[in-house]
Amino acid sequence: MDTDSNLGADLTAEEQELLADIRKRKIELLKEIQEIKNEIQSVTLQLDHLEPVPVDAKATTRSKSIAVGRRRFNVDCNKGIEYMIANNLIEDTPESKSEYLFNADGLNKTMIGEYLGELGNVPVLHKFVERHNFTDLLLVDALRQFLWTFRLPGEAQKIDRMMETFALRYCECNPGMFSNTDTCFVLSFAIIMLNTSLHNPNVKDKPSVERFILMNRGINDGSDLPEELLRNLYANIRAEPFAIPDDDGSDLTHTFFNPDKEGYLWKQGGRYKSWRRRWFILTENCLYYFENIQDKEPKGIIPLENVSIKEVEDSKKPNCFEIYSVSGQSDGYIKACKADSDGKMVEGKHTAYRMSAQYSSEKEEWMKSIRASISRDPFYEILSNRKKNATQQKI
Repeated sequence: MDTDSNLGADLTAEEQELLADIRKRKIELLKEIQEIKNEIQSVTLQLDHLEPVPVDAKATTRSKSIAVGRRRFNVDCNKGIEYMIANNLIEDTPESKSEYLFNADGLNKTMIGEYLGELGNVPVLHKFVERHNFTDLLLVDALRQFLWTFRLPGEAQKIDRMMETFALRYCECNPGMFSNTDTCFVLSFAIIMLNTSLHNPNVKDKPSVERFILMNRGINDGSDLPEELLRNLYANIRAEPFAIPDDDGSDLTHTFFNPDKEGYLWKQGGRYKSWRRRWFILTENCLYYFENIQDKEPKGIIPLENVSIKEVEDSKKPNCFEIYSVSGQSDGYIKACKADSDGKMVEGKHTAYRMSAQYSSEKEEWMKSIRASISRDPFYEILSNRKKNATQQKI
Protein backbone atom coordinates (compact mmCIF):
# COMPACT_ATOMS: atom_id res chain seq x y z
CA MET A 1 0.00 0.00 0.00
CA ASP A 2 1.27 3.54 -0.85
CA THR A 3 2.31 5.24 2.39
CA ASP A 4 2.28 8.71 0.77
CA SER A 5 -1.34 8.13 -0.37
CA ASN A 6 -2.46 7.11 3.14
CA LEU A 7 -0.64 10.14 4.53
CA GLY A 8 -2.47 12.47 2.13
CA ALA A 9 -5.92 11.14 3.15
CA ASP A 10 -5.58 12.53 6.68
CA LEU A 11 -4.48 16.01 5.52
CA THR A 12 -6.50 19.09 4.79
CA ALA A 13 -6.76 20.42 1.28
CA GLU A 14 -4.19 23.10 2.01
CA GLU A 15 -1.79 20.57 3.52
CA GLN A 16 -2.30 18.22 0.57
CA GLU A 17 -1.44 21.06 -1.83
CA LEU A 18 1.73 21.81 0.17
CA LEU A 19 2.65 18.13 0.16
CA ALA A 20 2.21 18.00 -3.59
CA ASP A 21 4.58 20.95 -3.98
CA ILE A 22 7.13 19.22 -1.77
CA ARG A 23 6.87 16.01 -3.82
CA LYS A 24 7.27 17.99 -7.02
CA ARG A 25 10.33 19.80 -5.66
CA LYS A 26 11.76 16.49 -4.49
CA ILE A 27 11.52 15.07 -8.02
CA GLU A 28 13.19 18.21 -9.42
CA LEU A 29 16.00 18.03 -6.85
CA LEU A 30 16.62 14.36 -7.57
CA LYS A 31 16.76 15.17 -11.25
CA GLU A 32 19.24 18.01 -10.66
CA ILE A 33 21.37 15.77 -8.44
CA GLN A 34 21.48 13.14 -11.17
CA GLU A 35 22.46 15.77 -13.75
CA ILE A 36 25.27 16.96 -11.48
CA LYS A 37 26.45 13.38 -11.02
CA ASN A 38 26.45 12.87 -14.79
CA GLU A 39 28.36 16.10 -15.28
CA ILE A 40 30.95 15.13 -12.66
CA GLN A 41 31.35 11.75 -14.33
CA SER A 42 31.81 13.40 -17.73
CA VAL A 43 34.42 15.84 -16.43
CA THR A 44 36.24 13.01 -14.65
CA LEU A 45 36.41 11.04 -17.89
CA GLN A 46 37.75 14.10 -19.72
CA LEU A 47 40.40 14.64 -17.06
CA ASP A 48 41.42 11.00 -17.28
CA HIS A 49 41.96 11.37 -21.02
CA LEU A 50 43.74 14.69 -20.88
CA GLU A 51 47.39 14.47 -21.88
CA PRO A 52 49.75 15.92 -19.28
CA VAL A 53 51.75 19.01 -20.26
CA PRO A 54 54.89 17.64 -21.87
CA VAL A 55 58.07 18.17 -19.95
CA ASP A 56 59.59 19.42 -23.19
CA ALA A 57 57.03 22.24 -23.36
CA LYS A 58 57.93 23.39 -19.87
CA ALA A 59 61.61 23.13 -20.71
CA THR A 60 61.07 25.18 -23.88
CA THR A 61 59.37 27.96 -21.95
CA ARG A 62 62.22 28.00 -19.45
CA SER A 63 64.85 28.02 -22.18
CA LYS A 64 63.14 31.00 -23.82
CA SER A 65 63.23 32.93 -20.56
CA ILE A 66 66.90 32.04 -20.08
CA ALA A 67 67.64 33.32 -23.59
CA VAL A 68 65.93 36.63 -22.82
CA GLY A 69 67.87 36.88 -19.57
CA ARG A 70 71.14 36.24 -21.39
CA ARG A 71 70.43 38.98 -23.91
CA ARG A 72 69.61 41.45 -21.16
CA PHE A 73 72.74 40.52 -19.22
CA ASN A 74 74.92 41.02 -22.27
CA VAL A 75 73.76 44.63 -22.50
CA ASP A 76 73.29 45.47 -18.81
CA CYS A 77 74.66 42.87 -16.40
CA ASN A 78 72.66 44.12 -13.40
CA LYS A 79 69.35 44.17 -15.27
CA GLY A 80 70.08 40.71 -16.63
CA ILE A 81 70.63 39.29 -13.15
CA GLU A 82 67.49 41.07 -11.90
CA TYR A 83 65.49 39.49 -14.72
CA MET A 84 66.84 36.01 -13.95
CA ILE A 85 65.90 36.38 -10.28
CA ALA A 86 62.45 37.86 -11.00
CA ASN A 87 61.65 34.91 -13.29
CA ASN A 88 62.87 32.32 -10.76
CA LEU A 89 65.68 31.20 -13.04
CA ILE A 90 68.32 31.81 -10.37
CA GLU A 91 68.15 32.58 -6.67
CA ASP A 92 69.07 35.89 -5.08
CA THR A 93 72.14 34.43 -3.39
CA PRO A 94 75.89 34.74 -4.08
CA GLU A 95 76.05 30.97 -4.65
CA SER A 96 73.31 30.93 -7.30
CA LYS A 97 74.54 34.07 -9.05
CA SER A 98 78.11 32.81 -9.19
CA GLU A 99 76.97 29.45 -10.57
CA TYR A 100 75.09 31.22 -13.35
CA LEU A 101 78.05 33.44 -14.24
CA PHE A 102 80.45 30.50 -14.14
CA ASN A 103 78.41 27.92 -16.07
CA ALA A 104 75.96 29.74 -18.36
CA ASP A 105 76.69 29.67 -22.08
CA GLY A 106 76.73 32.79 -24.23
CA LEU A 107 77.33 35.39 -21.53
CA ASN A 108 79.40 38.39 -22.51
CA LYS A 109 82.80 38.01 -20.79
CA THR A 110 83.20 41.77 -20.42
CA MET A 111 79.85 41.99 -18.63
CA ILE A 112 80.83 39.13 -16.32
CA GLY A 113 83.98 41.07 -15.40
CA GLU A 114 82.01 44.28 -14.84
CA TYR A 115 79.53 42.53 -12.57
CA LEU A 116 82.16 40.69 -10.52
CA GLY A 117 84.24 43.84 -10.15
CA GLU A 118 81.48 45.92 -8.55
CA LEU A 119 81.92 46.63 -4.86
CA GLY A 120 78.42 45.45 -4.03
CA ASN A 121 79.08 42.06 -5.64
CA VAL A 122 82.15 41.05 -3.63
CA PRO A 123 80.32 38.03 -2.09
CA VAL A 124 79.46 36.85 -5.62
CA LEU A 125 83.08 37.38 -6.68
CA HIS A 126 84.34 35.20 -3.80
CA LYS A 127 81.88 32.41 -4.66
CA PHE A 128 82.83 32.69 -8.33
CA VAL A 129 86.55 32.35 -7.59
CA GLU A 130 85.87 29.43 -5.24
CA ARG A 131 84.54 27.50 -8.22
CA HIS A 132 88.08 27.44 -9.62
CA ASN A 133 90.39 24.66 -8.51
CA PHE A 134 94.01 25.84 -8.69
CA THR A 135 95.52 22.94 -6.79
CA ASP A 136 99.02 21.99 -8.05
CA LEU A 137 98.82 24.49 -10.90
CA LEU A 138 101.72 26.72 -11.81
CA LEU A 139 100.69 30.28 -11.00
CA VAL A 140 100.72 31.29 -14.67
CA ASP A 141 98.43 28.37 -15.59
CA ALA A 142 96.07 29.29 -12.76
CA LEU A 143 95.97 32.84 -14.14
CA ARG A 144 95.20 31.52 -17.61
CA GLN A 145 92.30 29.53 -16.24
CA PHE A 146 91.03 32.43 -14.15
CA LEU A 147 91.29 35.14 -16.81
CA TRP A 148 89.58 32.98 -19.44
CA THR A 149 86.26 33.05 -17.54
CA PHE A 150 85.80 36.83 -17.84
CA ARG A 151 87.54 39.96 -19.08
CA LEU A 152 89.23 42.22 -16.57
CA PRO A 153 87.38 45.54 -16.22
CA GLY A 154 89.17 48.81 -16.86
CA GLU A 155 88.91 50.34 -13.38
CA ALA A 156 91.94 49.86 -11.14
CA GLN A 157 89.87 49.31 -7.99
CA LYS A 158 87.87 46.54 -9.64
CA ILE A 159 91.03 44.84 -10.93
CA ASP A 160 92.60 45.13 -7.48
CA ARG A 161 89.63 43.41 -5.80
CA MET A 162 89.51 40.63 -8.37
CA MET A 163 93.23 39.89 -8.31
CA GLU A 164 93.28 39.96 -4.51
CA THR A 165 90.47 37.38 -4.45
CA PHE A 166 92.39 35.28 -6.96
CA ALA A 167 95.53 35.40 -4.80
CA LEU A 168 93.57 34.29 -1.73
CA ARG A 169 92.10 31.35 -3.61
CA TYR A 170 95.42 30.29 -5.16
CA CYS A 171 97.16 30.29 -1.79
CA GLU A 172 94.24 28.37 -0.29
CA CYS A 173 94.61 25.68 -2.98
CA ASN A 174 98.42 25.66 -2.69
CA PRO A 175 99.34 26.20 0.97
CA GLY A 176 103.02 26.94 1.58
CA MET A 177 103.70 28.06 -1.99
CA PHE A 178 104.22 31.67 -0.85
CA SER A 179 104.81 33.18 2.56
CA ASN A 180 101.62 35.24 2.27
CA THR A 181 98.90 36.21 -0.21
CA ASP A 182 100.56 39.58 -0.94
CA THR A 183 103.41 37.73 -2.64
CA CYS A 184 100.98 35.89 -4.87
CA PHE A 185 99.14 39.15 -5.58
CA VAL A 186 102.30 41.06 -6.60
CA LEU A 187 103.68 38.19 -8.68
CA SER A 188 100.34 37.77 -10.49
CA PHE A 189 100.44 41.40 -11.53
CA ALA A 190 104.07 41.00 -12.61
CA ILE A 191 103.06 38.07 -14.84
CA ILE A 192 100.25 40.04 -16.45
CA MET A 193 102.61 42.95 -17.10
CA LEU A 194 105.22 40.56 -18.52
CA ASN A 195 102.62 39.11 -20.89
CA THR A 196 101.84 42.62 -22.18
CA SER A 197 105.49 43.56 -22.55
CA LEU A 198 106.48 40.40 -24.41
CA HIS A 199 103.49 40.16 -26.77
CA ASN A 200 102.29 43.70 -27.36
CA PRO A 201 103.79 44.82 -30.70
CA ASN A 202 103.79 48.44 -29.50
CA VAL A 203 106.28 47.58 -26.74
CA LYS A 204 109.72 47.71 -28.34
CA ASP A 205 111.85 47.12 -25.24
CA LYS A 206 111.19 43.45 -24.43
CA PRO A 207 112.27 42.48 -20.87
CA SER A 208 114.77 39.65 -20.51
CA VAL A 209 114.40 36.85 -17.99
CA GLU A 210 117.16 38.45 -15.89
CA ARG A 211 115.25 41.73 -15.71
CA PHE A 212 112.06 39.85 -14.75
CA ILE A 213 113.93 38.13 -11.91
CA LEU A 214 115.42 41.44 -10.80
CA MET A 215 111.98 43.13 -10.78
CA ASN A 216 110.63 40.50 -8.41
CA ARG A 217 113.36 40.44 -5.79
CA GLY A 218 112.29 40.58 -2.16
CA ILE A 219 108.55 40.22 -2.83
CA ASN A 220 108.22 37.04 -0.77
CA ASP A 221 107.90 38.78 2.60
CA GLY A 222 111.33 40.37 2.11
CA SER A 223 112.93 37.25 0.66
CA ASP A 224 113.56 36.25 -2.93
CA LEU A 225 111.44 33.68 -4.70
CA PRO A 226 113.26 30.65 -6.15
CA GLU A 227 114.96 31.66 -9.41
CA GLU A 228 113.82 28.43 -11.05
CA LEU A 229 110.20 29.37 -10.36
CA LEU A 230 110.62 32.80 -11.97
CA ARG A 231 112.47 31.36 -14.98
CA ASN A 232 109.67 28.82 -15.51
CA LEU A 233 107.05 31.57 -15.32
CA TYR A 234 108.97 33.69 -17.84
CA ALA A 235 109.44 30.78 -20.25
CA ASN A 236 105.74 29.88 -19.99
CA ILE A 237 104.57 33.40 -20.86
CA ARG A 238 107.15 33.86 -23.60
CA ALA A 239 106.11 30.61 -25.27
CA GLU A 240 102.37 31.26 -25.04
CA PRO A 241 100.62 34.58 -24.40
CA PHE A 242 97.42 34.79 -22.40
CA ALA A 243 94.38 33.91 -24.48
CA ILE A 244 91.95 36.76 -23.98
CA PRO A 245 88.32 35.64 -24.35
CA ASP A 246 86.61 37.31 -27.28
CA ASP A 247 83.14 38.72 -26.85
CA ASP A 248 81.01 37.52 -29.70
CA GLY A 249 79.46 40.70 -31.03
CA SER A 250 77.98 38.93 -34.02
CA ASP A 251 74.77 38.17 -32.16
CA LEU A 252 73.80 41.85 -32.45
CA THR A 253 72.98 41.84 -28.75
CA HIS A 254 72.90 45.60 -28.47
CA THR A 255 70.66 45.86 -31.49
CA PHE A 256 68.10 43.42 -30.15
CA PHE A 257 68.00 44.75 -26.59
CA ASN A 258 64.81 46.63 -25.73
CA PRO A 259 63.15 46.20 -29.16
CA ASP A 260 60.02 48.04 -30.31
CA LYS A 261 58.22 44.69 -30.41
CA GLU A 262 59.08 41.00 -30.34
CA GLY A 263 57.17 37.74 -30.49
CA TYR A 264 56.25 34.71 -32.58
CA LEU A 265 54.54 35.00 -35.96
CA TRP A 266 53.91 32.56 -38.76
CA LYS A 267 55.82 33.51 -41.93
CA GLN A 268 55.02 32.33 -45.42
CA GLY A 269 57.95 31.07 -47.48
CA GLY A 270 58.89 32.79 -50.70
CA ARG A 271 59.36 29.89 -53.09
CA TYR A 272 57.21 27.07 -51.70
CA LYS A 273 54.64 29.18 -49.80
CA SER A 274 54.85 26.92 -46.77
CA TRP A 275 54.24 28.45 -43.33
CA ARG A 276 56.87 28.39 -40.59
CA ARG A 277 56.76 29.78 -37.08
CA ARG A 278 59.52 32.32 -36.49
CA TRP A 279 60.61 34.61 -33.67
CA PHE A 280 60.42 38.23 -34.84
CA ILE A 281 62.19 41.28 -33.42
CA LEU A 282 61.27 44.79 -34.56
CA THR A 283 63.94 47.38 -33.83
CA GLU A 284 65.70 50.30 -35.50
CA ASN A 285 63.48 50.30 -38.60
CA CYS A 286 64.24 46.64 -39.33
CA LEU A 287 62.29 43.44 -38.84
CA TYR A 288 64.51 40.48 -37.92
CA TYR A 289 63.29 36.90 -37.81
CA PHE A 290 64.92 33.91 -36.11
CA GLU A 291 64.25 30.21 -36.26
CA ASN A 292 64.07 30.10 -32.44
CA ILE A 293 64.12 32.67 -29.66
CA GLN A 294 67.47 31.29 -28.42
CA ASP A 295 69.25 31.90 -31.75
CA LYS A 296 71.93 34.58 -31.91
CA GLU A 297 71.89 34.98 -35.68
CA PRO A 298 68.73 35.98 -37.58
CA LYS A 299 67.45 33.87 -40.46
CA GLY A 300 66.49 37.03 -42.29
CA ILE A 301 66.42 40.81 -42.13
CA ILE A 302 63.68 43.00 -43.60
CA PRO A 303 64.65 46.69 -43.69
CA LEU A 304 61.43 48.70 -43.36
CA GLU A 305 62.40 51.19 -46.04
CA ASN A 306 60.14 52.06 -48.97
CA VAL A 307 57.64 49.43 -47.98
CA SER A 308 54.05 49.50 -46.83
CA ILE A 309 51.82 47.15 -44.86
CA LYS A 310 48.27 45.94 -45.39
CA GLU A 311 45.83 43.43 -44.01
CA VAL A 312 45.23 40.42 -46.29
CA GLU A 313 43.03 37.33 -46.37
CA ASP A 314 44.57 33.89 -46.63
CA SER A 315 42.79 30.57 -46.98
CA LYS A 316 45.31 28.73 -44.81
CA LYS A 317 46.06 31.17 -41.99
CA PRO A 318 44.04 33.68 -39.98
CA ASN A 319 44.98 37.25 -38.99
CA CYS A 320 47.34 37.82 -41.92
CA PHE A 321 49.13 40.96 -42.98
CA GLU A 322 51.64 41.70 -45.70
CA ILE A 323 54.70 43.93 -46.02
CA TYR A 324 55.11 44.91 -49.66
CA SER A 325 57.44 47.06 -51.75
CA VAL A 326 56.52 50.59 -52.78
CA SER A 327 60.02 51.52 -53.95
CA GLY A 328 59.16 52.01 -57.58
CA GLN A 329 62.05 49.78 -58.66
CA SER A 330 61.55 47.82 -61.86
CA ASP A 331 61.96 44.46 -60.11
CA GLY A 332 59.77 45.47 -57.17
CA TYR A 333 61.94 43.58 -54.69
CA ILE A 334 62.19 44.54 -51.05
CA LYS A 335 65.79 45.30 -50.04
CA ALA A 336 66.00 42.32 -47.68
CA CYS A 337 68.43 39.49 -47.01
CA LYS A 338 68.24 35.96 -45.65
CA ALA A 339 70.58 33.18 -44.58
CA ASP A 340 71.36 30.54 -47.19
CA SER A 341 72.03 26.86 -46.47
CA ASP A 342 75.61 27.70 -45.45
CA GLY A 343 74.49 30.40 -43.05
CA LYS A 344 75.70 33.25 -45.27
CA MET A 345 73.47 36.27 -45.76
CA VAL A 346 72.30 36.66 -49.38
CA GLU A 347 69.96 39.11 -51.04
CA GLY A 348 66.31 38.08 -50.89
CA LYS A 349 63.95 37.99 -53.86
CA HIS A 350 60.70 39.02 -52.19
CA THR A 351 58.20 41.55 -53.46
CA ALA A 352 56.17 40.96 -50.30
CA TYR A 353 56.37 39.19 -46.95
CA ARG A 354 53.21 37.62 -45.55
CA MET A 355 52.83 36.96 -41.84
CA SER A 356 50.09 35.51 -39.64
CA ALA A 357 49.38 36.28 -35.98
CA GLN A 358 47.59 34.01 -33.55
CA TYR A 359 45.02 36.61 -32.52
CA SER A 360 43.39 39.54 -34.26
CA SER A 361 44.52 41.93 -31.52
CA GLU A 362 48.09 40.68 -31.92
CA LYS A 363 47.91 41.31 -35.68
CA GLU A 364 46.73 44.89 -35.07
CA GLU A 365 49.59 45.51 -32.62
CA TRP A 366 52.19 44.21 -35.07
CA MET A 367 50.77 46.25 -37.95
CA LYS A 368 50.72 49.41 -35.83
CA SER A 369 54.31 48.90 -34.65
CA ILE A 370 55.64 48.06 -38.12
CA ARG A 371 53.81 50.99 -39.69
CA ALA A 372 55.42 53.33 -37.14
CA SER A 373 58.88 51.93 -38.04
CA ILE A 374 58.60 52.28 -41.81
CA SER A 375 60.91 54.91 -43.31
CA ARG A 376 61.13 56.34 -46.79
CA ASP A 377 64.20 57.02 -48.90
CA PRO A 378 63.73 60.29 -50.86
CA PHE A 379 65.68 58.84 -53.79
CA TYR A 380 63.02 56.21 -54.41
CA GLU A 381 60.22 58.75 -54.01
CA ILE A 382 61.83 60.97 -56.63
CA LEU A 383 62.34 58.00 -58.94
CA SER A 384 58.77 56.87 -58.46
CA ASN A 385 57.40 60.35 -59.20
CA ARG A 386 59.56 60.63 -62.32
CA LYS A 387 58.21 57.32 -63.59
CA LYS A 388 54.64 58.40 -62.90
CA ASN A 389 55.19 61.69 -64.76
CA ALA A 390 56.78 59.89 -67.69
CA THR A 391 53.85 57.49 -67.88
CA GLN A 392 51.31 60.31 -67.79
CA GLN A 393 53.15 62.22 -70.52
CA LYS A 394 53.04 59.18 -72.78
CA ILE A 395 49.31 58.91 -72.21
